[in-house]
Amino acid sequence: MNRDTDRYRTLTRRVLVLGGIKLGLLSTLVGRLYYLQVLESARYTMLADENRISLRLVAPSRGLIVDRLGVPLAINQQNYRVVLVQERVRDIEGTLTLLTQIVPLSDTDRRRILREIQRKRRFVPVTVKENLSWDQVAQIETNTPDLPGVSIEVGEIRNYPFGDATAHILGYVGAVTVSEIQGDPVLSLPGFRIGKAGIEKHWEKELRGVAGTSQLEVNAVGRVIRELSRDEGQPGRELTLTLDLGLQQFAQKRLADEQSACAVVMDVHTGGIYAMASNPSYDPNHFSTGINAEVWEELLSNPNAPLTNKTTGSLYSPGSTLKTVVALAALESGVIGAHHTVFCPGYMDLGDHRFHCWKKGGHGMVDMSDALRQSCDTYFYDLARRMSIDRISEMCHRFGLGEILGLDLPGERPGLVPSRLWKQATYGVPWQQGETLVAAIGQGYVLTTPLQLAVMCARLVNGGYAVKPHLVKQVRQGIAEQTVWPEIGVDKANLDMIVQGMNLVVNHPHGTAYKARITEPGFEMGGKTGTSQVRRITMAERSTGVIKNEDLPWRERDHALFIGFAPVDAPRYAVAAVVEHGGGGSVVAAPIVRDILEECQRRNPARSSASAAAGIGQDKPA
Repeated sequence: MNRDTDRYRTLTRRVLVLGGIKLGLLSTLVGRLYYLQVLESARYTMLADENRISLRLVAPSRGLIVDRLGVPLAINQQNYRVVLVQERVRDIEGTLTLLTQIVPLSDTDRRRILREIQRKRRFVPVTVKENLSWDQVAQIETNTPDLPGVSIEVGEIRNYPFGDATAHILGYVGAVTVSEIQGDPVLSLPGFRIGKAGIEKHWEKELRGVAGTSQLEVNAVGRVIRELSRDEGQPGRELTLTLDLGLQQFAQKRLADEQSACAVVMDVHTGGIYAMASNPSYDPNHFSTGINAEVWEELLSNPNAPLTNKTTGSLYSPGSTLKTVVALAALESGVIGAHHTVFCPGYMDLGDHRFHCWKKGGHGMVDMSDALRQSCDTYFYDLARRMSIDRISEMCHRFGLGEILGLDLPGERPGLVPSRLWKQATYGVPWQQGETLVAAIGQGYVLTTPLQLAVMCARLVNGGYAVKPHLVKQVRQGIAEQTVWPEIGVDKANLDMIVQGMNLVVNHPHGTAYKARITEPGFEMGGKTGTSQVRRITMAERSTGVIKNEDLPWRERDHALFIGFAPVDAPRYAVAAVVEHGGGGSVVAAPIVRDILEECQRRNPARSSASAAAGIGQDKPA
């Protein structure tokens, strides 16, 4: 009996233990189910959705670029492209071979595609070909069953309606390189392009916009079933330039007769650039569609550098245009008075060196007005002998020479205005006084850009304000800040004397640019001619007679320069032009500036933008 009782008790304990264990396991299971199905339901619902929903980036629409009157200069056009997703393609080489029967693919194209496939993740689409015709799109869509992993996408391509007329200002867009991705996923999208030059590059962040997203429902193998939702993102901002398209086209066409030349037009009060032309130019649309090797090689091999914006990226000796600032430096430093005169026999001796005037027989007795009007070198040799190079250098910098002016374009070069410290640091030898004489007529070490010469001219004629140039007038959703330009700090009487001398250069019968004057009343211009030597003239050549420019090989001829402003009575526009190896500034460059200033005043862009905005009035100086 006792034995049966013990067995019963033992069995009961075991049942209770086993029952407890089972109950514990059941409780754990129920608790886990409650946790998963109730507490974590939202999380696992999201994970399930992620397994069937593909989230993709949508490339933003690039911001437009328009001129000051709203004329579109850079726009977006619809673009069909064929893309390939590596993870859905069994035989990439075979697929590319089939595609070649519809869309021509060169060996270069195939190498590029295979390189991108190796670089990108297997699920990231790779662009095979862009700018497909409608017939090509139809053929690919018809043959979709034989081309797994191949699909057509609709995107945008940048277009420049006015081609080479605006190329050096707008620049162009191009495919993103590996070094440019920098962790931004939108840059990995097929066909996405970013600014590579000009306004497109400088204002890339504003023009790019913010990418959108597309939620796609996909099946187990990743095939798209339908689009669930779409957010287009934010398009890039629209840029309004100070540029006047009509004037820009006129200037570009006016330079087309020259082998290599450039010109820039700016408002002397606001600093707005109305035209910036550089010849030869190029068609930026080649880069949007993918420039071929032949065109690229032709651009690179052209000795006249069509890819370079010469107004900001090329350096020239300013020649006699610099005499305006040298004369002002002499007046401001007090080394001469307003009535200082010099006798010019056609040269000046300094030690055992003879410095020649451009006029072999000399100009006789000249004062400052005569010296500017006739561009007498000897007069400015005399001023240089009385001043140090540092005084000339300081005044040049105040008028924008040797400086980065901060134009909203990449590639601006600072040029060079020498000083004693600069030469000692650069060459390890002291400055020589003879070098000051050469610098005073804009030769020697002095190097400037045409943009700097236009700014110099503007600061001379606007009353002595340190205006700076700019190209972007307004950014949509945020207007570019206006700047109150500081005074340069020169005596108004001295400044008026220089401006009057520039008036005589053009409008006095004995002025060096009299033949290029504007005869229409109210449109008269002032200015200063310049000729910049590119070769050294030996004493032997001077003794036998200096060879004329037209008798020299083209690349040994002098550069022709001219700075001009108009109208004379109330200056508003400043122009600088350089014709490479053009000869004399009065013969070649001055007529170009005259024609541009006449057209500029007829168009009157300073007034037109305000009229377009308000119907009356004109732009006010900044």
